[in-house]
Amino acid sequence: MIHIRGLTRHFRVKGETVEAVRGIDLDVEEGELVAFLGPNGAGKSTTLRMLTTLLRPTSGTATVAGCDVLADPAEVRRRIGHIGQGNGAGHTQRVRDELVSQGRCYGLSRAQSRVRADGLLASLDLEPLAKRTVSTLSGGQRRRLDIAIGLVHRPRLLFLDEPSAGLDPQNRANLWEHILRLRKEHGTTIFLTTHYLEEADTMTERVMVIDHGTLIADGTAQQLKANLAGDLVTVTLGEEAEARQAAEVADRMTASHETGVEGTTIRLRVARGDEVLPEFLRALEAAGIKALTADLRRPTLDDVFLALTGRSLRESDSVE
Repeated sequence: MIHIRGLTRHFRVKGETVEAVRGIDLDVEEGELVAFLGPNGAGKSTTLRMLTTLLRPTSGTATVAGCDVLADPAEVRRRIGHIGQGNGAGHTQRVRDELVSQGRCYGLSRAQSRVRADGLLASLDLEPLAKRTVSTLSGGQRRRLDIAIGLVHRPRLLFLDEPSAGLDPQNRANLWEHILRLRKEHGTTIFLTTHYLEEADTMTERVMVIDHGTLIADGTAQQLKANLAGDLVTVTLGEEAEARQAAEVADRMTASHETGVEGTTIRLRVARGDEVLPEFLRALEAAGIKALTADLRRPTLDDVFLALTGRSLRESDSVE
């Protein structure tokens, strides 16, 4: 559904060349639900704009929904849906009228547009709002309307740019319920960006990470967490000297870990924490070192970002 090779985009800023995207290669198969993640300024939005024909690549090739973004951008637009971060509906329009108008823009007859509009209103629980003006809708209702607009022409591929940004937890959960149901019913390929890492972790099948214009990770959330972050084992000792001794014990046990000592606490980043923790506690006991507390924490995608980029995604968000 998406095939990219050597995609780049350069900008001229104050007489200097800025390489926003640097030779990306990626593929997305039909029916996949993929998260495209990256810190602010990583090239994520620029890549998305190129794939949706809003920005022309500097070099490289990109085929989207079977069409070349350079040779036939108009056909790409006909075949995709794109829900941006802002609301797409006219504020003075009534909900159903807006959907009918969108259908007409895609070349549907008036009768076809009305049928599509009514079907989407039902699928996204918007029927009670059909005669309401867009300006009177809540944030969650507007976001569901944006999804409906993106689906009115039944695209094979749907781009979602921060679909749940600004929504409260309940509206976020409701929105994802609708997205997943529509995907199941229609087999739509979904390519999304999000700063809610738990969404990428639990909702998507693949996670791709971009940083400094380069794709630096691609795999399932579980694969990335296991291979790039690992479990965090934390053990508290009674004295600082014991913590330093515990670090020596850990180093003798295995080389496949990262060890950090802070005061009376030792932290190990390991691949299989459920196996390492009891083994480590037994080794400490054999060395005459008594552990006061022990904890095992599974890695998160933010841990993956920290391992890959040296900073968390949340930290990068707070800077801008």
